[in-house]
Amino acid sequence: MVQPGMSSVSKRINTQVLIVGGGPVGLTMAMDLAQRGVNVTVAETRDRGEPPSVRCNHVAARTMEIFRRLGIVRAVRNAGLPADYPNDVVFRTTATGLELSRIPIPCRAERYTAKGGPDTWWPTPEPPHRINQIYLEPIMFAHAATTARLSILNRTRVVDYVQTDCGVQATAESLDGAGTIEISASFLVGCDGAHSDVRHVMGARLSGDAVVMQTQSTYIWAPQLLGLISRPSWLNVSLNPRCGGYLFAIDGRERWLIHNWRPPTENLATLDRDRCIRQILGVDSTFKFEILGQEDWTGRRMIADRFQDRRAFLCGDAAHIWIPFAGYGMNAGIADAVNLSWKMAGVLNGWAAPEILDSYQIERQPVTEQVSRYAMNTAFFARQSRGNVLPDNLEAPGPEGDAARARVGREAYELNVGQACCGGLNFGYFYDASSIIAYDGEAAPRYSMYDFTQSTVPGCRTPHLWLRDGRSLYDALGPEYTLLRCDPAIDVSGLAGAAARRGVPLVVREVDAEGSESLYPQRLVLSRPDQHVAWRGDALPEDPIALIDRVRGASTGT
Repeated sequence: MVQPGMSSVSKRINTQVLIVGGGPVGLTMAMDLAQRGVNVTVAETRDRGEPPSVRCNHVAARTMEIFRRLGIVRAVRNAGLPADYPNDVVFRTTATGLELSRIPIPCRAERYTAKGGPDTWWPTPEPPHRINQIYLEPIMFAHAATTARLSILNRTRVVDYVQTDCGVQATAESLDGAGTIEISASFLVGCDGAHSDVRHVMGARLSGDAVVMQTQSTYIWAPQLLGLISRPSWLNVSLNPRCGGYLFAIDGRERWLIHNWRPPTENLATLDRDRCIRQILGVDSTFKFEILGQEDWTGRRMIADRFQDRRAFLCGDAAHIWIPFAGYGMNAGIADAVNLSWKMAGVLNGWAAPEILDSYQIERQPVTEQVSRYAMNTAFFARQSRGNVLPDNLEAPGPEGDAARARVGREAYELNVGQACCGGLNFGYFYDASSIIAYDGEAAPRYSMYDFTQSTVPGCRTPHLWLRDGRSLYDALGPEYTLLRCDPAIDVSGLAGAAARRGVPLVVREVDAEGSESLYPQRLVLSRPDQHVAWRGDALPEDPIALIDRVRGASTGT
């Protein structure tokens, strides 16, 4: 609500979409909307150039595909760890101790060419990338700041908003004392994090597991640490009976992030941070390091009861909060953003019916429920919830210690490879109850954290393949709807004409690729702007107008 004593209105802004929060989720949505011809304003409380949190460490493949379309993937790929720094996930007794097992993940220099790892077979033009948010977010901000139709208001907090039948009136305050800003928009999107003001004003309620675990996070400078590690890795998981945790390499040289996972009942205020850090690292009291930042936080699994209230929406942590195992904190929020942005742009550009926006919650809320449970039931979390039981002789010399380490190493690999290489969470999820998808009765393939099957079942991700001319299929797709045709003899003018009659942007692309017959058993597939299948068939439907009306959110013609 508006605070008493706020100064009078100093500025009035008119925009089509107001995004509250300029982190990776908000910036992605803003860039996507602007690319689709929509005027966007982003309100962000931080100052321009203010360093972001070091929490996020992983950009998923689906997110990298989005960055490819937005034109920032090369800059993102070239940032972060040194090109030859190993991206492996390693399990050791301590960061400097005995290695138990290793999940091989290609370094940046080999990411496009490597063939031998557990995530190198994925059908995508953009494999995942290990990069911390302190490198990622400035790249996104710099691109957004030079994007036409996109304006960023730094040091600005949206404190209240009201809705009318035709728009949203938001009240913001300058955090530098420059007065109150009134912002008029057609739509408002809260990308303002776990403590979302937008969610509070909306009246949405979070439900789920309020306390799952406690986490003591510490960002350190330790230039001598790398020299004590026999084979470096992006992530080291320390497993020992004293204190286990995660160690992330931030710059591949001297900066590191440590997560000390603790049981939900533990009081972090009484925990000796220095002792825990040294036990996770495996160093004694003479080892020198400097704390650059620290945060104690509670891990939760909470999902909002609604993601939308008329013209106001929630994305990312504003809509769902969970421990970002499998890297699915920021990445899930970005998936929200791109699901909503093309629909919102369609409404504003006149080709989509306003009812299309109702499909956002229908599609994303069930998926976030699935993803959160998959991600939080992975190995290290499961081990913590069982009390972190490890054999007493894990670090003992000799055959018995070797056998214990081999067993724990095998278990750690098998339980965690799905989290480190989560193909199912990237490519397997689907929308099975959407009002804007034309289903045909076939169930989507089941998926797990790791495994998935590409499919043209409506609601699934449009199967990726490489065209004979060397292009990624995704690079050949149109910006909005694309009709993929595997048989050029099929006359598709009826559907193209129906789309033109309704003003729906639609391009037709031939699928000329090896293996297309098995991936595309139906000769025609209609792919949405977010690369999910909207319809398929061997011939055009009897009523093409009805299909176009369905996918644009209108059940009847207008």
